[in-house]
Amino acid sequence: MEEKTNVMRILEQKGISYQPHFYGHTGAVSGTEVAEILKEDPERVFKTLVTVGKSGQHYVFVIPVEKELDLKKAAKAVGEKSVAMLKAKELLPLTGYVHGGCSPIGMKKVFLTTIGRQVEGLERFFFSGGKIGAQVEMAPGDLKKVIRYQVADVTAEA
Repeated sequence: MEEKTNVMRILEQKGISYQPHFYGHTGAVSGTEVAEILKEDPERVFKTLVTVGKSGQHYVFVIPVEKELDLKKAAKAVGEKSVAMLKAKELLPLTGYVHGGCSPIGMKKVFLTTIGRQVEGLERFFFSGGKIGAQVEMAPGDLKKVIRYQVADVTAEA
C-alpha cells in the first residue's frame, strides 16, 4: 500500500469517496502516459495547470490530458485580459506541488479553479493525487465539497 498524500487525507477528512491509483513513477510523465499506464480513457484523466493573469492573480485550470489550454478562452473564463502559463520553477513555492504532481486540492492558497467542460457528463474522473505517481478518481460533484470551481470551455479545438 502506497503512502497517502495530503490530497487523500483532505478527501478522507471531508468524508468524500475516492479511489487512489498509484503507478510507481518517480519522474514526471505526460498525462497521456499516465492514462496509458492506468489503462484509462484519456478523456477521463485530467491535468492541473496553473496560470498567471495580466493582473498578477493566479488561476488553476483542470483539463483532459490530451487537450491544450486555450489561453484566450481561459482568460475570458476568469475575467482577465490575458493569462500565461506559470513558469515551472514558480510552481512549488506558489502551490506546494511539483510539476507532474500538481492537484487542484490542497494548494498553499485558494485560487479560482476552472474545470474544462469535458467533465460534464462524467460519472468519475481522474486527477493528480498530489505527487508524481499518484492519481485520485472521484465524482466531479464530490469535488465541489472540497474546492470551489467553475466549469467552462477553456480548451483549444483539435
